[in-house]
Formats: sequence, structure tokens, C-alpha cells
Amino acid sequence: MHGPSPILPLELRDVSLAAGGKRVIKDLTCTFTAELACSVIIGPNGAGKSLFLKLCHGLIAPGTGQVRWGGGGDPGLTDRRQAMVFQRPVLLRRSVAANISFALRLQGLASAERHRRIAEALEKTGLKRLAEQPARLLSFGEQQRLALARAWALRPQLLLLDEATANLDPAATHLFEDIVREAAARGTRVIMTTHDLNQARRLADEVLFMHRGRLKEQAPAEAFFAGPRNDLAQAFLRGELLWWRKRSIYNGDDDRPQLE
Repeated sequence: MHGPSPILPLELRDVSLAAGGKRVIKDLTCTFTAELACSVIIGPNGAGKSLFLKLCHGLIAPGTGQVRWGGGGDPGLTDRRQAMVFQRPVLLRRSVAANISFALRLQGLASAERHRRIAEALEKTGLKRLAEQPARLLSFGEQQRLALARAWALRPQLLLLDEATANLDPAATHLFEDIVREAAARGTRVIMTTHDLNQARRLADEVLFMHRGRLKEQAPAEAFFAGPRNDLAQAFLRGELLWWRKRSIYNGDDDRPQLE
């Protein structure tokens, strides 16, 4: 029996998106192949990183341009080949274990396989003792770990992570990074956003730098952190507040500097 068809490469072609009469994603073009393990999207607040992931996930549709999948067509939000963990976890009003079980039932997995994956995911994320606890009563950090456990149990081809460690303590962040590495090692393609540059250095095979809705640079992680080509990316790595910089640094973009 063959597994699900591959959905990679994932290609975005001239994708733009408007909200409130303002373009928030602008002419975004990039490709994610299966050859790399982890792509990390960085940039200042308001750069469009979360919108980028939601476009990839199919949660929102582009205003113009195309999002194209290697397997043909849109895989859909419930397609088992992809999963997303949001910055604010979206959980069902049921137990920790039942949250994972529900997602696995949508895949049509047999009961024995569901129970095996649930136990493995809870063990992996340190939530085993909370298996019967109502998910809504977990701490925010525990909810985030549950969201990751649910996604991990699905064995997706593509895993999208939006600031998934933003509310985790150092120990939980370390656990999260180990899970990401393990998922990547077994063939899951990871695309994630983070504000933690050290985390990006630890996990990224490639880095995508965004600013004001534009993709300014996409480069191998080692080359990017050694010295980005884009001057905005250089300033970002130096810790500068990019929205205060003068118009000349925008390299001809039609955007006027303003607070994000």
C-alpha cells in the first residue's frame, strides 16, 4: 500500500494580500523543496511572517498570485500531509488525549494505531500525566505543547510552526527543538517563524527574511548569518529598529517608512 502522494515542492508565485485597503503581503515569490529539512522565517513585528505561513497552510487565499503544490491542487486544511501549530493554540473542549485522537480519526486510522500514536506523542511532549486533563485547563505553555503533540502525531509531510515557542520556558523550548529535529529527520519538511535568532541559528537550513510584507532575502542559514546580502537584514541582525530607518534603505520599494 502506497503512502500519500507528495505535496512538495510548495511554490508561491507573485503572491500579494490586502487587508483594510493596504497590501500586507507584496509580490512574494519563493519555493520550498523537499531537499531541505527546516526553513526559518524571521523579521520584525508586522513583517508578515504569520500571514506567510497561513498562505502556505491554505487558511487564507492570496489576493493575487498563486500558491502551487507539487502534488497538484490545494491539499486543504484537514489534509493529513500538512499540519500547522499556531502561536495561540486552537484546542477542542475535550481531554488532552482526545484532542490528539480527534485529529487522528480524521485520517481514518484504526483504533490501535491511534492509541499508539497518542501515547507516543504525549510521552514525546511530556504530557503523559495530563492525558485525561481537559485541554482548556492546561497552562498556556502546556497547551502549546499539546498543539505540537497533535501535529507531530499526524506524521505530516509539511509542518508549519508559527512562533510555537513564544510562551515556553527554556526546558520546554529545548524539548520543542528536539521534536522538530526528530520530525525533520524522519522526513517532515518544517517551515517556521521565530523571533529568537539563536533558535534560528540552531534549527535553520535556510533563512527567509521579511520586512513590511516583502521577502527581502532567502539564503542558506550559514551564509545568511555570516553576512546577509540585504541591508535591511544586516540591520536586523545588528538589532536595529528598522522602522526608524530612512527611506534610502528601502532600495527603491514604494513603501514609506512608518511604525509597524
